[in-house]
Amino acid sequence: MHRRVLSVGSLVATFLLTVALVGCGDNSSAGSGGEGLLVTRGAISAKVRGMDPMDIGDTTSSGMASNIFDCLYQYHYLKRPYQLIPSLAAAMPEVSEDGLTYTIKLRDDVYFQDDECFTEAGGKGRKLVADDLIYSWKRIANIKNISKNWWVFDGRIKGFDEFREYTKSVENKKDVDYARPVEGLEAVDDLTLRITLTKPWPQVVFMLAHLPTAAVPREAVEYYGDEFINHPIGTGPYRLKDWRRGSKIIMERNPTYREELYPSEGEPGDEAAGLLKDAGKRLPLIDRLEITIIEEDQPRWLKFVQGSLDIGGIPKDNFDTAISPSRELTPDLRKKGIVLEVYEDAATYWYGFNMDDPVVGTNKPLRQAMNLAIDRAEFLRLFLNNRGVAARGVLPPMIAGYDPDIKSPYTVYDPALAKQKVKEAEAKHGGPLPTIVLTMGSTDSVARQTGQWFKRSYARVGITLEVDYMDWPSAQEKVKTKSAQMYAMGWVADIPDAENFMQLFYGPNGSPGPNNMNYKNAKADALYQKLSVMNDSPQREALVREMQQTVIDDLPCVLTVHRVAFLLRYDWLTNYKPHVFGYGLGKYRNIDADLRRERVGR
Repeated sequence: MHRRVLSVGSLVATFLLTVALVGCGDNSSAGSGGEGLLVTRGAISAKVRGMDPMDIGDTTSSGMASNIFDCLYQYHYLKRPYQLIPSLAAAMPEVSEDGLTYTIKLRDDVYFQDDECFTEAGGKGRKLVADDLIYSWKRIANIKNISKNWWVFDGRIKGFDEFREYTKSVENKKDVDYARPVEGLEAVDDLTLRITLTKPWPQVVFMLAHLPTAAVPREAVEYYGDEFINHPIGTGPYRLKDWRRGSKIIMERNPTYREELYPSEGEPGDEAAGLLKDAGKRLPLIDRLEITIIEEDQPRWLKFVQGSLDIGGIPKDNFDTAISPSRELTPDLRKKGIVLEVYEDAATYWYGFNMDDPVVGTNKPLRQAMNLAIDRAEFLRLFLNNRGVAARGVLPPMIAGYDPDIKSPYTVYDPALAKQKVKEAEAKHGGPLPTIVLTMGSTDSVARQTGQWFKRSYARVGITLEVDYMDWPSAQEKVKTKSAQMYAMGWVADIPDAENFMQLFYGPNGSPGPNNMNYKNAKADALYQKLSVMNDSPQREALVREMQQTVIDDLPCVLTVHRVAFLLRYDWLTNYKPHVFGYGLGKYRNIDADLRRERVGR
């Protein structure tokens, strides 16, 4: 997607959620003699908010919807460094010499999934055309839709901001004229899209591989209305078969999916690892995905070790039984056919402050105290088994521009100084500080343990904290509407570029946009405006470092960790390769059903 905001009431829980989404799970049966359906089952730890690309801004929803919707571009599954390749597009874009005009040819064999919304065709999905992309993006621009993804296009495309202004004057969002022309968005013909920018935007092609820019059919939006969020219709490899809210999601192979083949080349070592065994086969390889919501760690872990799930994370309380002191998989798990995958995640986690809040947003000594009171080393040990490093800056290590030497005197553990800062905060407030309320987007046991740890940490320095536990969609809504004072979240990179993190601190991107801390700083905004139109260069990296330092000096959040993922999978799950931009990867996975039956008897 992905604007990918994660609830980190428990980082372990979100890790389980992420790996379950991209891996799916357990093979139930493949039918004898190759007959019948190949079915996988997986588990996630949080409810899915919805599957409308316009509304998506979190990993849970992205992980589901990315199997149903396609973008113009996607990342090559096997190649590293990460490489963009066409998806709905027939080729990479033709770019004008001034870098402002992108002409994109579409494939002519792409159809929307069959659905009753296509009434004129008797339920048969129609062919994708260039106008579908323009319509999909105009839905994001329509201010009445309150899309959290306008930041993708804001100020970028000629005439698009004017279209957004026009939607303000329309009383009902259903009355918006989507045929109203936008200078920078042109359907040259059914299979040719032309985008004209207001200024250079080197990251534009990355954003055309980002789930909010996926194509949706107008017929489905108008047929289902506000319920389109629960009835997604796209062009992707799977279509939604059943969705039992809070319980289970079932997706089945899309029979009209375009011809797409498993890659025939990757990087050195892929062939030896068996990652090219299915080269040239038509995607998707799995017939049905079944995803169950299991909020607690232990039931999910039990199902995994019993062989009922193909892939999973390791709960903090089970880490020592799964991983040896030398950070290797224990012999007992190896005997079961379990494989350990370890890789850096392109993510940073924090506890954000709503800078529009009259208490935390206006009181810098309070934010300094709340950072100083947190022992990040203890946090890593207690809740992540040291799977990661303490975050001192905004960028994670694998993103270009990461600065290991970035420093702030307040992103260290110093309870004595924290107490001193509390006194300064009280003086600024004009009396005793009120209770601070932390919103946690999880109700599981690990989230509650984390909340209690934060309460104790703050109580030691004289700050009273109350923790409000709720499900993930409810927490998202609270943050989106600026109703949360402090909240547990983080950011997983949408694209392999530092700009994707810097835009989180750009003032105009405030809620419901990605700057949900509602942070405003004129210097940071000016730096962002410069770096966001530049190609990679030492000069751009210097601007990134300067903006990052400006942000951490203001402390709009309590930075916690950059995570290292420890993932477990069974050896019968094939074609698995870690992919940090890994959404919609279910189509590449396969199951060795014979090996699975040999190991677990079914």
